[in-house]
Amino acid sequence: MTVIAQPGADVRVRTLSSEDEFTELADVWDDLVLAMTRPSPFLLHTWLREWWRHYANDGQLAIHVAYRGDRLVGALPLSVRRRHGLRITEFIGGWALLADVLIARGEDESVVAGALAERASTMDHDFADLYGLTGASRLVAALPPADFRLIERLEAPVLELSSGWEAVSQSKLSPKARSMRRRRRRQLEAVGPVEVALARTREELAPALEEAFRVHALRWQGRHDSSEFATPVGKAFHRAALLRLADDDAVRLLTLSVNGKPIAFALSVQLADRAYGLRRAFDPAFGRFSPGSEAKLLSLEAAAAEGMERSEFLGAAAPHNVRFADTFDPICQGIGLARTPRGRVAVAALLAGIRIRRTLKRSATARRLYARARRLKGTRA
Repeated sequence: MTVIAQPGADVRVRTLSSEDEFTELADVWDDLVLAMTRPSPFLLHTWLREWWRHYANDGQLAIHVAYRGDRLVGALPLSVRRRHGLRITEFIGGWALLADVLIARGEDESVVAGALAERASTMDHDFADLYGLTGASRLVAALPPADFRLIERLEAPVLELSSGWEAVSQSKLSPKARSMRRRRRRQLEAVGPVEVALARTREELAPALEEAFRVHALRWQGRHDSSEFATPVGKAFHRAALLRLADDDAVRLLTLSVNGKPIAFALSVQLADRAYGLRRAFDPAFGRFSPGSEAKLLSLEAAAAEGMERSEFLGAAAPHNVRFADTFDPICQGIGLARTPRGRVAVAALLAGIRIRRTLKRSATARRLYARARRLKGTRA
């Protein structure tokens, strides 16, 4: 039932600083997430709580919550962590993609967001570094523009699935690409029996996730991997969070196997009518068969069959994602709200470093990606 806020009713804001206080909100928190225009699975109570349990270290919770009477009407899940001697406010989850202020349905967004933004801007920190915001962020709109800078960091391709997989595959895969896919599948079947499994229950997911960890480690062996998916703490976190989310039927792990041995996987989380790509990898020993691409396509097909209307890739505009993109909904990093002289110096240095890196990246890489995207578009036309 939707409750409409009464005009003139006061919004009361408080800050939670303990895990026990946050745990008490488990039954009502996710309603706020589902009320988002672009719901983020990385703001679900289970995800945030497990992340904090595994990565809190010496951090301090600073979860701002807004009430109208006894009803939770808004929230802003932040924490304060020490980095290089500075106290920095971040979203719980670090890279909390699509993060924003949470507001209940029927509430005046400007009132609730304004109250939570005001509390965030007066925190005892040096500055805020909020990664995962969108360009349409309600938090950013409520903050003074001069105090907070929003910078686009990921292009975040989006694929529309509402027309069904058959129509999507016809529009996104050229005849040549579809022929190549069939050929590689036949070549893979010549190696041994090919099986496709989609794990979604806790019982199915637990062993499939261990195989995903193994395949991921093979894919990134000897290479820099910033995902935390293969570290001891990262594996413990993903086990805990994903198995709990599986109890809510929110996780899908598609595995492609040959001779009974997994060689590729595509892991996603489903929320509302959207599938969010979380991780995928393949065994390099089978790279000539493009098993990673096949697992991705099979995962998208399965999502469309379940009625998912969008697939969010959430990453950079890599060619393998650009070819499937209908739109781009960029993910941004917000930096500012400096409260101390050291914080102001750090904000200036951080912004300057980002500008330099972006300039260097654009000089060559962007031109190559743009040219490749144009060629792919021309091939599909």
